Amino acid sequence: MAERRALDLDALAVSDRFQLFNFTRRDDHITYLWILRALDRLREVHQVQAGAEDVATALRELAASHPGAPVPEHGLRHRLDELSADGVVHRFDDASRAGDLASYRNRQSVYQFSELGYWAYQAVENVLGARVEDVNLSRLVFSDVLEDLTALAEANRTGQAESVYRRLSRLDSVMEDMGRRSAQFHVTLGEILRSTEASPEVFLRHKNALLVHMSDFMAELDRYLPRLDQAVHDVEGTGLATLLSRAAEADERLFMARGERVEDWRRRWRAVRGWFASEGGAPTRAAELGAATRSAVSGVIALLRQLTEAQRGGVNRSTQLRHLAEWVFNTPDDGAAHALMGAAFNVRSARHLGTAHEDDEQIPPTTTWWDAPGVELSVTLFRSDRAPSTGVPKPVKRNAGARSALRRQQAQERAAERVAAARLAEEGAHDRVLDEADTRILLRLVTKALESRSVVAGRMGPATGADGGTAVRLVPSDRGSTVRTSRGTLHLPGFRLELTTGKGT
Repeated sequence: MAERRALDLDALAVSDRFQLFNFTRRDDHITYLWILRALDRLREVHQVQAGAEDVATALRELAASHPGAPVPEHGLRHRLDELSADGVVHRFDDASRAGDLASYRNRQSVYQFSELGYWAYQAVENVLGARVEDVNLSRLVFSDVLEDLTALAEANRTGQAESVYRRLSRLDSVMEDMGRRSAQFHVTLGEILRSTEASPEVFLRHKNALLVHMSDFMAELDRYLPRLDQAVHDVEGTGLATLLSRAAEADERLFMARGERVEDWRRRWRAVRGWFASEGGAPTRAAELGAATRSAVSGVIALLRQLTEAQRGGVNRSTQLRHLAEWVFNTPDDGAAHALMGAAFNVRSARHLGTAHEDDEQIPPTTTWWDAPGVELSVTLFRSDRAPSTGVPKPVKRNAGARSALRRQQAQERAAERVAAARLAEEGAHDRVLDEADTRILLRLVTKALESRSVVAGRMGPATGADGGTAVRLVPSDRGSTVRTSRGTLHLPGFRLELTTGKGT
């Protein structure tokens, strides 16, 4: 159930909870582990909050029975503060613990496990305390589950709310235990099948017990699975909504609303139903467990046959390694020995890649490769050991249709400009309002005329600009000239504007 709830956490919440395991990555992680064990020892005697002196005393007691337990002479308070920063423990200031004025002036802190911190500590202890010998597939649990389902249906039918709650709680615990046991067993079995090649005697010693254990489990599962399916449907026949409502009423979790408790029990019942109740032809989790166990039995038998044939023929991994060592020893030189070992174990030489940083001055030359910031490497350099290049220029794409369309558009624009220039020369620029085309031609001619003007004897002389058979001449005049356009009035102070046709002479 816990792993399903963990799927709903966002990335920030996951990062915060991973921080609880920071003490496992510190240099003196063993000392931090024993400090948490000392806090747990104090918690067992109902001393929830403890100071640094109490933790030191508990560590000395643990060291008396466990010689490997460290007792730090100094830095204990600092380590407790580090655990507090990680969120494993909470720190409180307790001035009542000061015995004198000097102690009162100093910080008197007490520490206690946080809720998530205690779960993190228990998770580490569970990993450290895991033993291969403990794994098994419990075949006796099916009779207990059938009995609980039968009693649950009867309790819901007769209205016994507390009995409904107790039976559902027991079924939830059994389902969680079954899932954990089956996962651990198949993981351990896979590890055994993978590692027995180097030590087959371990596997051969326990092969009979392993096969009998899995066979008995499969027999019990096949015998109880139809009855468990019927029992689940009988429970739902008594009223699933009433069942969940009664379980939520008897539930004593204070920090959850009634609606939340009902939804939580609905999720737990779906887990029970998924284990045993068939629906729509989909396999149940119990059936999937049976299929996985049958596959594991086949794997065990295949490995047993392989080991038996290897021992009968006298060729196994040990003899192969001895022959390989003899061949390597008899090679003529070191190069041949390395080549033989590389071919035998598929070991290739390491390929080290490196490029210069964009700004060498940012990185001191004394910085090691481990601490220096990384640089980006191209895929081409990694795969072919060649620096990336831009490659040959790509051919120019020629689009004859687009080019023809552009030529037609340009020809139309030039024809329109010639018509506008002829009209401008014929009708003149004064005593009318010029449109967009006329204004554009006039501005272009005026610009050319202004660029060609010159100063003679301290006075500005006339200037001329021509384009496409139309010419404009700017003659100095005291009155100036004004031209009206569709966008406003153009003033030319000090010049009179004259338009002519021809070459602009």
